Amino acid sequence: MSTYPEFIWHQGAIKPWREATTHVMAHALHYGSSVFEGIRAYETRDGVAIFRLTDHMRRLFLSAKVYDLPMPYSLDELNQACRDVIRANGFGACYLRPVAFRGLGGFGLSADCPTDVAVAAWQMGPYLGAGVLEQGIDAMVSSWQRVAPNTIPTGAKAGGNYLSGTLIAREARRLGFGEGIALDTQGLLSEGAGENLFLVFGEELHTTPVSSAILNGITRDTVMRLARDAGIAVVERQLPREYLYFADEVFMCGTAAEITPIRSVDGKPVGSGKPGPMTRRIQDLFFGLFAGRTPDRYGWLETA
Repeated sequence: MSTYPEFIWHQGAIKPWREATTHVMAHALHYGSSVFEGIRAYETRDGVAIFRLTDHMRRLFLSAKVYDLPMPYSLDELNQACRDVIRANGFGACYLRPVAFRGLGGFGLSADCPTDVAVAAWQMGPYLGAGVLEQGIDAMVSSWQRVAPNTIPTGAKAGGNYLSGTLIAREARRLGFGEGIALDTQGLLSEGAGENLFLVFGEELHTTPVSSAILNGITRDTVMRLARDAGIAVVERQLPREYLYFADEVFMCGTAAEITPIRSVDGKPVGSGKPGPMTRRIQDLFFGLFAGRTPDRYGWLETA
């Protein structure tokens, strides 16, 4: 960010951004003992709405449960913190980052440390760059694999997990690609550096299962439900790498990435080499939630 927001919610109160500090010996800085969420708020006809706020916060608490991280605030209090930080900064559409982490305390891996909590908000456009939602990106299969089952749980959205994504994303950027795609330890498709994958075959959407070392993304779930409501078949299955080259269309999805088309993988064009009709349809269903074209059947739009 070139310009930071004015205010942040930190340890139970709104305060100036620059005052939200922690000690350099905080447990999370050394061991990655943090859990977090990425949430977007959108402008709608009825005002600013936070998309699937409660679902995100529920996952934050489940991630904390995996790592025995005591949460000093309730789900309702953190939901309100999201609303408060948006209002304090005068934002409309924005990105929210709740984070809970082990702060300054003991120095061992299993040390008991107090849990620090913050909620930041900032204005953010397309995550992977200007124009990518319209034009798509060029992706590559990374040389870095995702973690094996029963090592680091990918179902928890924990800070330490994202060292894997960092390697994948930075390799892709170094080699001139828009994003990297990882394989799992069986050599089958997993997910992007920070996004879930969908492949289109004919009139069907295919996506990798939670057993393929993925984060079970909330945007992934949104796409699956919107597609099924629209009569589009959705198949969860393991997929070999070459199916990226066989697919008619490929797209990534995530809170930050939203619905990002992939126009090529490893220099090979996907389908016609440009975003296809199914990807466009999914984009329309997704963004239609905020424009009023797609009915909010599940109460996903929560008032900011």
